[in-house]
Amino acid sequence: MGRPREHDETTATALLDAAERQVAESDADSLSLREVAREAGTTTRAVYSLFGSKEQLLGALGARAFEILKEGLEELPVTDDPRLDVVEASLVFRRFALGHPALFSIAFHRADPTIVPGFLAASMDTLAVLLRRFEPLAAQGLLGGRSVSEAAWQFHALCEGLAAMELRRVPVGVDPEKLWRDAIHALVTGFESA
Repeated sequence: MGRPREHDETTATALLDAAERQVAESDADSLSLREVAREAGTTTRAVYSLFGSKEQLLGALGARAFEILKEGLEELPVTDDPRLDVVEASLVFRRFALGHPALFSIAFHRADPTIVPGFLAASMDTLAVLLRRFEPLAAQGLLGGRSVSEAAWQFHALCEGLAAMELRRVPVGVDPEKLWRDAIHALVTGFESA
């Protein structure tokens, strides 16, 4: 009979929650495993047992980011207006970035080769879901000669830029959700003419 696991999924979730809060309050570079463990009500032994290292914990936060995005995209209904579906997909990205700025930073602004492997598979899974949002546009000839992948990457670049801008603060008098809707609508309708 094997030894029972001392640290389970509940502990892992508590550690990820604590790490996300800590990164949100300061930044990923100053993440303290001792503080994360203390806030989660456990020890650093649990962090090492479940994640292996600080870098792997940050990688797990990156994976969490893409899991949240993937779930949000999967929950969106598919309508008979593929342009509107893409606009709605952008708002999933917006809600994620505003609700989880620390995860947004780790997943999209950290090119650290020690943490990226921790979320590469999750990012590819999320990309696959996003690509499916662009397939109806391609099927209707609405991508102006672009591949589904090219269109999705252009969409991603615009979403990432809009999110970074909004997290820094939107100019006074600008409705941020309208800004997102208008920008993505312009991108998607512009695909046809380019």
